[in-house]
Amino acid sequence: MQNDRARSELRAFGAHYDYDVTYLEQILDTAPEAYERFTVLTELARHRQAAPPEAFYAAKLLGALEEDCGPCVQLVVDMAGEAGIAPEQIAAVATREPEAMTPDTLLGFWFAESLLGRSPEVDTAREAVRSRWGTAGVIDLTLGLQIGRIFHMVKTGLGFGKTCQQIRLGDEVVAPATAAAGTVIEAEAVA
Repeated sequence: MQNDRARSELRAFGAHYDYDVTYLEQILDTAPEAYERFTVLTELARHRQAAPPEAFYAAKLLGALEEDCGPCVQLVVDMAGEAGIAPEQIAAVATREPEAMTPDTLLGFWFAESLLGRSPEVDTAREAVRSRWGTAGVIDLTLGLQIGRIFHMVKTGLGFGKTCQQIRLGDEVVAPATAAAGTVIEAEAVA
């Protein structure tokens, strides 16, 4: 019965976000104990205590883009929209256009981008986040960036990973830029 409830919840989630949950159903069917443990990551991926939503979703979106640019990215985009993030901010992160970002979006983006790229700026970015939102903000952005990446890797490992070249933002379609595009952010821009 517990599997029936979990399956029902999965399907409701999938229907709400137009997201294929087949890989999760496979885990549930094949290894229910693994599925139960995996759901803890879902809660951890939502953790946000101090960082504002704009910064949190900027980091979360960059993590998803780093892994695939497919359904997982669209899921983060849709969740960001539900959280009230302006479509222009989501597009600015996806296209890596820092000049179009609000200060909170830019700081979350800068921290995530420097962490993903193992940039020497990561210490400066971390301290900027800490000075604005405390250590809890650093934790929020780090978990938002990293935990979401696990889902795509699991999907791909199980043979369900897909890729795409564009993101839907309401009626608009956005082609995301890759990290190789070389986003440069001056520390003064986020001060």
